[in-house]
Amino acid sequence: MTTTGGVAAIHPARRGPDVARSGSPDELHMSSKLPAEGGRSVASMPATTTVERTPARRRDATAGARAMVPWLLGVAPYGLVIGVSAAQADIPTAAGWLTGLLIYSGSAQVATIELLDAGAASLVVVATALAINMRLIIYSGAMAGHWRGTSLRWRALAAYLLVDPSFAVGVDRYQRSGDRSGAHAHYLGGAVALWVTWMAAIATGATLGARLPVGLHLEFVIPLFLVGEVVVRLGTPAIRRASLTAVAVAVAGYSAPLHVGLVGAIVAGIAVGLATPRGPR
Repeated sequence: MTTTGGVAAIHPARRGPDVARSGSPDELHMSSKLPAEGGRSVASMPATTTVERTPARRRDATAGARAMVPWLLGVAPYGLVIGVSAAQADIPTAAGWLTGLLIYSGSAQVATIELLDAGAASLVVVATALAINMRLIIYSGAMAGHWRGTSLRWRALAAYLLVDPSFAVGVDRYQRSGDRSGAHAHYLGGAVALWVTWMAAIATGATLGARLPVGLHLEFVIPLFLVGEVVVRLGTPAIRRASLTAVAVAVAGYSAPLHVGLVGAIVAGIAVGLATPRGPR
């Protein structure tokens, strides 16, 4: 006898009163408990799929956090120095710590703290921070295709966490084959680990900063960190030319007021990188 659904397995198809009886609530309830192909009940299949997905997403997020660890080794000292700078500047310590929460970009935070310490106008501070963070527009454009189809809430969180290290870790995973949901979890796992480390480092530096001597010159950690992160990634002609151009402009404009030299270096580096034709390494 051929089986078609749960009811037909018990009652062959007939005409007459049996047809109505085969659709009774008791028999329908019985049919939902019958084994489906593979020995699993039909009702249990969606739940099993959901249960299997949750540990997989956790593993992806954990893998993203592990991929972020090499970045954290340089980011943590960088955040400590920014916290110390905020504590020693002529601004409230809480305001310096909030630059991490509201701006969340090391170079823009350094510029903001120094400008506030120098008594610059609010418009100048905001314009400088926005100019320094222009590179994030390029990062957002590169991530837009990967994030298409996600919810607005997810994209808002992912965009807030998008900075240089999270972009590098995220792109590396998105470029591999595999489940897109797993890549999303990988990105968020690394980005959240970075954010927690960054905020903790700034808070620690701000707490200890007032007790450290001003002449310690910890600010040298910042360029050392940036040089170390850039040198290991000089893999293509575009990156090499953009980096060299940015360094040259930054050195030439070092004494310029209001961090104009830094802004000019970023703009020049981005322009040269985009103008360089793509080719082999």
